[in-house]
Amino acid sequence: MSLPHAATGAAEATPDELMEVNAARALAGARTCFVGIGLPSTAANLARRTTQPGLVLIYESGAIGAKPTRLPLSIGDGELADTADAVVSVPEMFNYWLQGGRIDVGFLGAAQLDRFGNVNTTLIDRGSGRPAGRLPGAGGAPEIAASCGRVLLVVRHSPRHLVDRLDFVTTLGHGSGPDDRARLGLPGRGPVAVITDLGVLRPDPATAELVLAELHPGVTEERVRAATGWPLRAAAHVTTTAPPTAAELATLRDLKSRQGEAR
Repeated sequence: MSLPHAATGAAEATPDELMEVNAARALAGARTCFVGIGLPSTAANLARRTTQPGLVLIYESGAIGAKPTRLPLSIGDGELADTADAVVSVPEMFNYWLQGGRIDVGFLGAAQLDRFGNVNTTLIDRGSGRPAGRLPGAGGAPEIAASCGRVLLVVRHSPRHLVDRLDFVTTLGHGSGPDDRARLGLPGRGPVAVITDLGVLRPDPATAELVLAELHPGVTEERVRAATGWPLRAAAHVTTTAPPTAAELATLRDLKSRQGEAR
């Protein structure tokens, strides 16, 4: 599907839509994507309907080449198997396709994310005398982050989500610096971008620490820093993301309007 060059006004898009459209754009050039449920799935399905019609969507349940007509509710949603080119066992998915280095991009969300792109989806410390809040857990995320060629992360930008220190390390991003992945023998490049509802963060080539690289229209650096749980640095040249096109917004809204529909 081709997109018109004319862009809509940025004011027409909500912060979530700016995040989802830019997350979809981040898949430019990808052939295969291991998709997490939630925001990553929204972005990946939008990319397949707009700029990346040949993108092969892969889900942890074993669906390869899924083409859902609506956003799936979970990795076990029958829509994924019904529309897939193939369905394989979970051991084959991980042992052959993922750990064999056959998937370009892993697309993940996060409950907590730190400055090196490490992810917590396991538990939240709720303070002294209170039990930890339990989250869905790791699923396949540690293996996805370890073995995919590169990793994209999408998360809403707030000090609650972008934290100075994780309550639990579920999934390794860049560890504590640029050499940790190589030291641990992880083949993938790890996180290359974090797309939020305020902008885009990318790892500094020298330190692997996430820095502000792009702002969404109307967002200031001060606002992003105030919403980040560590002293966020900015890249030498911070750019502004292009507003969503009319086609991107229309496709995204149609996709989300059919979420949960039965086939």
